Amino acid sequence: MFEFGRDLRKLFEKARESDDLGWLELIGADLIEAEARRETTDAGRVSCARPFEAWMRASLLWRDHARRTGSAASLTKAASCASDAARHARTTDQAAAAGLEAGEIHLARFDLFGGPERLIVATGDVQALYPERARTQAWAVALGARLAARRTDMNPSQDAAPTALALFDAARREQRHLPATVADELTLDWAGLALRLGIERRDIVLLDRVGQDLRALVEASAPEQRPITRARALTLAAVGLKALAGLAGDTTAEAQGQALFDAAADQFTPDHSPLDWAAVQLAQGPTQTPLLILAQAEAMTREPGLMLGAMARERRLSAEASLAEAMGDVKAIQGLEAMVHRRLAAPVSRPPLDWAADQIGMAHLMLARSRLTGTSASAVGMMLAEASTTAREWGATALAERAEQVSLRMARA
Repeated sequence: MFEFGRDLRKLFEKARESDDLGWLELIGADLIEAEARRETTDAGRVSCARPFEAWMRASLLWRDHARRTGSAASLTKAASCASDAARHARTTDQAAAAGLEAGEIHLARFDLFGGPERLIVATGDVQALYPERARTQAWAVALGARLAARRTDMNPSQDAAPTALALFDAARREQRHLPATVADELTLDWAGLALRLGIERRDIVLLDRVGQDLRALVEASAPEQRPITRARALTLAAVGLKALAGLAGDTTAEAQGQALFDAAADQFTPDHSPLDWAAVQLAQGPTQTPLLILAQAEAMTREPGLMLGAMARERRLSAEASLAEAMGDVKAIQGLEAMVHRRLAAPVSRPPLDWAADQIGMAHLMLARSRLTGTSASAVGMMLAEASTTAREWGATALAERAEQVSLRMARA
């Protein structure tokens, strides 16, 4: 979007003095990495006048790069920078801010790679802090609400959801103290939880609130200023509209939802924010995304253990199994089965979510071959049950639901 030169240098120089890091959305992932390296080097200089602020900024840059690309190495660098910031904290409030940044990194690691222990650690970090400034206090409440939403997704119960929504309400009352980027993340996470609950409960009032807040966020996020925030809001709005359209059998609303997905995907190129682009594609549903796009999404999310990568692999295997079945190509299915079997049988330990994705993918292939050849698909039910359990244990709810949907179709067949 920008070329190297005077304008880009001016953008960096001005933005480095600002607390609002929304400008990062205007540059691609490679430039964010370069800026994170520069900030890390500057923070480590003996001559650095404000080392705490510099280390905090470096941590945030590395965290944003990880969120855009799925890089585990960038999360590790972010954690190291946050630790250095804590060492240079001069006040109780700065120590609290460094602790909150560490909590944000745990949350980002959970969002990218799963693992409930990361939520437990992050929650403990937040509860042990004593922020003094209104801004740091608002940040702590916001992070606590976002963590509660993740715990609700993993362990839904009658009390968990209302508690999380109440925490969000408290956090949003104080969001005027937050930087714009943090306030927007809070709104998006609230909308995601409220949307799911509203659809489950047929709660029109809650769904109306979600629609109004997402519409306001889209309008406030101009494509030439905040393209990624705009895309995330459009994607949530599209998910909600298509879900409601499916429940009501409204084909017009379903087409409008697809138009929102298309608009979200058009906000930036795939290399600008690879994970956001892949997330838009995968959110469209199991049958709406072309095989070529699924293959591209998988190629961009190959970091071992990445939740989005596991979802892309499972979705691509499902699409290939459906295509081969439609063409009556048993040999193609057997070739794919052999490839997945080699991965499953490899002596090297693999991340649990990668294993679960291959288990579900193998189930798709075996069922397709069974329908073509009239043979039984033995042990598929157990494979899907184990994959679902593993995915849920690691927080990959969408992947677990895919396994459960296949099991349900088997039971009905």
